[in-house]
Amino acid sequence: MLLPFLTAAIVILVDQVTKALLAAYLPTLPERTLPLIENVLHLTYVENRGAAFGMLADHRWVFMVLSVVGLAAIVLITLREKPKSVWIRVAVGLVLGGGIANMIDRVRLGYVVDFIDCRFIDFYVFNVADSCVCVGCAIYFVAVLIMEFRSAKAKKAAEAEGAPTDEDSPDENAETPVEESPAAESAASETERAEDDANSPVSEDSEDGEEKSSSDAGESSGEAPDA
Repeated sequence: MLLPFLTAAIVILVDQVTKALLAAYLPTLPERTLPLIENVLHLTYVENRGAAFGMLADHRWVFMVLSVVGLAAIVLITLREKPKSVWIRVAVGLVLGGGIANMIDRVRLGYVVDFIDCRFIDFYVFNVADSCVCVGCAIYFVAVLIMEFRSAKAKKAAEAEGAPTDEDSPDENAETPVEESPAAESAASETERAEDDANSPVSEDSEDGEEKSSSDAGESSGEAPDA
């Protein structure tokens, strides 16, 4: 959780150092500007009494109140949510550092020192803090989009793995073996036992009958008269 605040501290340090150096040097130049690339990129000293990029000047206290509320909200949300993504942490740090850096200027000087002058697009003069706020917002937006895309993709993959395939689905025409319950098995064994008991007397009677007939045959042969 230290990464957002460490990033913010670096942004504040770089912004304040560049402003201090250029505020001491650029006003001594003609037209307060130093061309890095002629008519493309200049370093121009400007005192901005409005919001970012010089918009809505002369509303110092409005911007100070809005800045305090916005910065407090960013800190509270960061401490509560504790984002795991490194990119989101860096983005929060850039926005937080840029906001605090410009707030320092407004409280200390009554205006914000701007010096980055992109003349090839005829844009407002801005500073390091403004750049960090814009870059941080862009990184945050892209990181959230990527996270949402990955989450949706993982959800679809999980649903696809959970759905049964044609090979795994059971065949409706295949016969399903029926398991006999213990009660049915007991009834079947009782029936077999009853059939065995019913067949047993018949066998004994037939054996007794055969023995009796054989004995009678022997007696009749013994009593026969001699010729």
